[in-house]
Amino acid sequence: MVAAGTSSRMGGLDKLDAELGGQSVLRRSIEALALAGVERIVVVTSRARVPEIAAATWLPDQVVAVVAGGARRQESVAAGVAALAAAATGVGSADGGTRGARHAHAGERRIPRDPVILVHDAARPLASPALIRAVAEATAGHGAAIPVLPVTETLKRLDGDRVGVTVDRTDVVAAQTPQGVRRSLLERAYAAYPPDGPETWTDEASLLEACRIAVHAITGEATNLKVTVPVDLERARAMLDHGLVPGHAPGRSAASTGPALLGRVGLGTDSHPFGPGEPLVLGGLRIEGVPRLAGHSDGDVALHAVADALLGAAGLGDLGRLFPADSRTPVGIDSRVLLGTVAERIRAAGWRPVNLDMTIVAARPRLGKLLPSMAAAIAGILGLEQTAVNVKASTGNLAGPEGAGRSISASAIVWLTPLRGEVPEGRG
Repeated sequence: MVAAGTSSRMGGLDKLDAELGGQSVLRRSIEALALAGVERIVVVTSRARVPEIAAATWLPDQVVAVVAGGARRQESVAAGVAALAAAATGVGSADGGTRGARHAHAGERRIPRDPVILVHDAARPLASPALIRAVAEATAGHGAAIPVLPVTETLKRLDGDRVGVTVDRTDVVAAQTPQGVRRSLLERAYAAYPPDGPETWTDEASLLEACRIAVHAITGEATNLKVTVPVDLERARAMLDHGLVPGHAPGRSAASTGPALLGRVGLGTDSHPFGPGEPLVLGGLRIEGVPRLAGHSDGDVALHAVADALLGAAGLGDLGRLFPADSRTPVGIDSRVLLGTVAERIRAAGWRPVNLDMTIVAARPRLGKLLPSMAAAIAGILGLEQTAVNVKASTGNLAGPEGAGRSISASAIVWLTPLRGEVPEGRG
């Protein structure tokens, strides 16, 4: 368990001590390993924190040592590997460590000839025990393994402060931890590139790659986020509070949510007057020959209503806060981009849309024949089947600004359910 970071991007907060569902980030990370059946755990931390962590009464019996790390991740990992070897042979903990004597019985267990070693970031407190076991099993079968997730965002390589080139994201994945490797393969890598050598490795897989040691990839978990900045803690708390994290006890408030865990409903509304110029943009369609709607964006009230409904159901504010109508948001921005961004945020928070019902109120233009195309456009942005999106239209009975043809308004209701239902079989 690598816990020697400085939390430099947390605004003065030590992320490992931060409260997460009634427990610290560090405790959740360690207990996940113990629940997964990991036989021996070594916690690698800063030298100053070794006595404090070693004395913690909540440490599970599997923790055989708490040792000081090095200046780089690879040196901290090497210190942990050395402490594991010492505990396995009953010799004692490595220099700067403690707790070994209290758990000397660990050395009495049968030691595999070539054990699987897992390296896990303490800043990933929501890895499920099922994922940890899956990495261990893949490592036992393939020699080395890591969990990964596909990259969905468009990637850009910068040239100074300008975009240099778009990176092809085909087969590009984001690596998670724990990362597993057989001891013999890790020793082979250390022989080629000593941990205190000039090369710096961002994770264990990159070291193994340099040694041409094959690393097997398995599917990771969307909830296995790394706490790096303060907003990551809020995301993690939200996922725990709603019972979205497989293998982890919900947060303090989750017990009172009851049936709400089955889903959440959001309502969104928006209205824009007609303005100068054309075409009209509505429901993700461009309707030529009709005046456009006034607004900082392209004025698509239908997509704005959907976006607000999604954000409301997930408890993530509203579209105006996310995209203020000022210089921070490009003038005339495509509302399909706005809705797509909102959809990504919803999924990052652990939710997925299931169905949507919308009503557009407008005396002009006549929308009846366009409604199926609008439903298809919205479904495409949200990743839904078209049958899950229902778009209706009304003239407003010729009342109010919509009925007088001066504006168009829209309202949308969405239903969100937890992403937990999408966890691959065997992952919790």
